[in-house]
Amino acid sequence: MKMYLELYASLMHLLPPGKSRHQREISVNEGTTVQDVIESYHIPPEMAHIVLVNGHFVCDERDKHILQEGDTLSIWPPVAGG
Repeated sequence: MKMYLELYASLMHLLPPGKSRHQREISVNEGTTVQDVIESYHIPPEMAHIVLVNGHFVCDERDKHILQEGDTLSIWPPVAGG
């Protein structure tokens, strides 16, 4: 099934080649979880700090949250600033 993966800041280099700066359309199998995508794109667990699915925060249920056709998974590393 098709969905979208968005990686930001220092994670952007982990995206496959494409035209968009931070978003790629990807194909995943039915039953794929957020954690499955994090692992398949070699995102270090400590770097998947802010994780959203369709704009909703996913906290401790990454290994249980099953992605659906058309979902957008957005991931940010830890950020600091002022």
